Formats: sequence, structure tokens, C-alpha cells
Amino acid sequence: MIDYNDIIQAAQRLQGQLLNTPCVASKTLSDITGAQVFLKFENLQFTASFKERGACNKLAQLTPEQSARGVIAMSAGNHAQGVAYHAQRLGLRAVIVMPRYTPGVKVERTRGFGAEVILHGDTLDDARAHALALAESQHLCFIHPYDDEAIVAGQGTVALEMLDEVPDLDTLVIAVGGGGLIAGMATVAKARKPEMEVVGVQTTRFPAMFNAIKGTHHPQGSSTIAEGIAVGSPGRIPQEIIKSRVDDLVLVDEGDIEQALVMLLEVEKTLVEGAGAAGLAALLKYPERFKGKRVGLVLCGGNIDPLLLASIIERGMVRAGRLARIRVSARDVPGSLARITAMVAEAGANIDEVHHQRAFTTLSVQNAEIELVVQTRGHAHVAEVLEVLRQAGFDAQLA
Repeated sequence: MIDYNDIIQAAQRLQGQLLNTPCVASKTLSDITGAQVFLKFENLQFTASFKERGACNKLAQLTPEQSARGVIAMSAGNHAQGVAYHAQRLGLRAVIVMPRYTPGVKVERTRGFGAEVILHGDTLDDARAHALALAESQHLCFIHPYDDEAIVAGQGTVALEMLDEVPDLDTLVIAVGGGGLIAGMATVAKARKPEMEVVGVQTTRFPAMFNAIKGTHHPQGSSTIAEGIAVGSPGRIPQEIIKSRVDDLVLVDEGDIEQALVMLLEVEKTLVEGAGAAGLAALLKYPERFKGKRVGLVLCGGNIDPLLLASIIERGMVRAGRLARIRVSARDVPGSLARITAMVAEAGANIDEVHHQRAFTTLSVQNAEIELVVQTRGHAHVAEVLEVLRQAGFDAQLA
């Protein structure tokens, strides 16, 4: 099992090779969550993820013979980019096996770092099996994304930097996939401040580490917006460390992660992927658990597909009441639609879409059903718009 000294040595190897990212307080998120929130901006790394720490630490320790043959890795994206970028920087051949569902932005960025990308299988386990077969047939050095002591030690340098900058943190809340990041960070936390609480966060759709540590049997899903932590089999090395050095694990839902992602975008003006929002999602879901504590969160990655981001933002607007769908029943006579839209405008709402339905409705044949998608200031404003329409004699309700 790695110790604190292994992470100190990793930090020395990484000196000057990557960014010492800022760790700053967020007053607004602190007000929202009730905890004192400090954010570690690992999404500002060159590959937009903490993963290059472990990759760089591992590659720096390869023998000359291993370096000459080249390396291979399996990854949903961030480990792939970390390995590809630092392999290119060190002049090594890199082959990356990625699951077919991997977002296109991660695939293209990995290729952009000079790696040979192979899309194989629907899960990380499928990709790993194929990568191991290629490693054997082509004599490549396999760089595991989390089940490797050098990788874990590299990831642990995140906590070194956080505690150098904010030494009086009470709690670390860390996203967990295979477990490399939390295992490394917990090793630092317990060595530097044994009373510090370390809490891991997994999605309800991929609770493998949660099940392994707590002995539960939560079912595994097939997809999540936090694909960076969508790991079906927890790492053996991280699991042993987590058992002894991590205080608790919690689960969050897809909606929690979406809410946290949009909040980081709006409040902090920073872009994260699903896994990068998992820590904040836990604070939002379990506010009493962290109330009043000085909590460190790692924004562990910022690689997200633009189309997925657009969908998440739109869904976030719906949850906040800033985008609403209203159904209005009205007499099907000239001027009715114009009157309705004018009243919505006077109420201060902006119309995005209008659907005028005559055939597919149970209303009488003299009536029409008008469906409006409107932009508002929030739930209270939606209620105002509905009231204006009702006072004018229209049957208006949320669709």
C-alpha cells in the first residue's frame, strides 16, 4: 500500500511538468450549500483533467526498454488524454483503447496528442480486455487508469497542493470511479491531518466501489452523464486504500450532477464534465451532512461533449422554472393566438416555441390547444404568466 512518501516523490517528478492549479473559496456556493466550499480547479490542466498527474508519474518511471516499446491504455477519455499528451512530450508511442460511447470531443483530443485511438466495446471493462490483449501481442507497457501504485501516487498530489494552500480543511469530497484519485488524496489527508474526513461520491448508476466497500448490492446502470467515473469494476489497489483511509462513500443521482454542473457554470463561470460536478452534487444532496464544515471539492475534469452540455443547460433551465411549457385552451377564432402571445409578452415572458393543435386534442371542435415554450425568471414568474392568462378567461396550465 502506498504511503505519504510515495506521493511526495511523485510531486517531485511532476515539478514543472503540469499546472499547480488554484484552490479557492466560493462564497456563493458556500451560501447555497451551508458549508465553506473550496474548489480545486483541475479542469484547468492542459488536458482539462487531474488524470495527467498519474499518467506523467507512471511514464516518468518506465525503464528504457519499456519506453522504446511504447505504451497502451484503456480509458473513457481523460486518462487517455493524459497518457497521450505526456507520451507525445516524452517521445513515446501511445495506443489508447476507448469504449464506443466515449464523447467525440475526448476521442478527437486524444488523437490530437498523437495517440493511436481504437474504439472497442461498450464498457471500460470491454476496452480493458482488448487493451490487455493488444499489450501482450504488441509488447506494449499497459498503463492502467487507476489500479497502479504509480498512478495513485500521482493523483494524490492534488491533495498535497490543496492542503498547502488551505491547510485547515475539515473534509474532502471526491468523485470515485476506479478509486485512484480518492486513494491518493486520502493517503495525503490522513498523513497530514488524521482527523480530516474523506468522503467519496459515486453515481447511483455506477456504484461499484460503494458496493465493494459497504457490502451493498445496488444494481449497475448502462450509462451516466458522469462517464469519467462510470467504472464497473473497482481497482484492487485503490479499494484496499479506501477501506482503511476513506471515511464514507455516498451516492448521487443524475439530476444532482446536472444541477451541480449548471450551478458551477452559472456561479463560478467554470465548465466541468459530469464527474467534475459529483462533489458539489453530494453537497447539494446531503446539505446537513456537510453543514458548517470547511469542504474541499476537486473539479476533476472539464471535457464534456458540447451537445450534452447544451441538453444539460436546457434541462437545468426547466428545473429552475426559467424554461416552461404552458398549455392554453382557446376558441379557434381569428386573433386568439395573437391575444395570448401579447399577454405572455406583457407579463414579461419570452416565447421560444408555439404549437397550435387542432386535431390531436380532446377539446371540442370549436377550440384549439396552444402549447407555448416560454423563457421566464423562475417558478414565481411562471405562476404570474398563468394567472394573467386565466384572468383573461383562458384555461391555462403547465404542460
